[in-house]
Amino acid sequence: MKNKLLIILIALIIITLASLYNPKYVKAEETSISNYFVDIKGEINNPGVYEVEPGKRIIDVINMAGGLTDKADTSILNLSKKVKDEMYIIVYSNDQIKEYKEKLLPSKEIIKKVEEKIICPDTSNDACAKNNTIKEESNITGKININTASKEELMTLTGIGESKADKIIEYRKNNKFNTIEDIKNISGIGDSIFEKIKDNIIAE
Repeated sequence: MKNKLLIILIALIIITLASLYNPKYVKAEETSISNYFVDIKGEINNPGVYEVEPGKRIIDVINMAGGLTDKADTSILNLSKKVKDEMYIIVYSNDQIKEYKEKLLPSKEIIKKVEEKIICPDTSNDACAKNNTIKEESNITGKININTASKEELMTLTGIGESKADKIIEYRKNNKFNTIEDIKNISGIGDSIFEKIKDNIIAE
């Protein structure tokens, strides 16, 4: 009798352990943990949060969300970018891209440079080919920010040599240039030099 009870007990232990280490159970759990969740908005037929397998790309998420609308503009997005967890994707409309470019830089020549640099209206948009900061946008205009420019950048300005560039950098350590006219506070930079450089500098 005791032997039968012992055999039953051992059998129950084996069955319990086997169920705990069931490969199907482990695989399902691992799959659930490793999948990513992505939020996609904008010109998408079915915007929302989607569960995506690792290795998928933004174009796959777009397809999962029912594809693009007729108004979608993906010119500044990198559709081949690999998906990551908690990714935030915005698909802009043609009008949004046009309005943004015209508002930021109305010059046709500069708009071309924006397209080359690929600036995104939303820095939080993980789908952008390049997420440039607002500070970088001023560089696209071709103007030098006298509050942040390097010595080499300042020396590209007409009439600004090494000595004057050093003075500008030294001055802004304790004083911010609130307007471009403030650069005339620098010794050696008067009205004559200012007239030559005023169209090429900004103070932000």
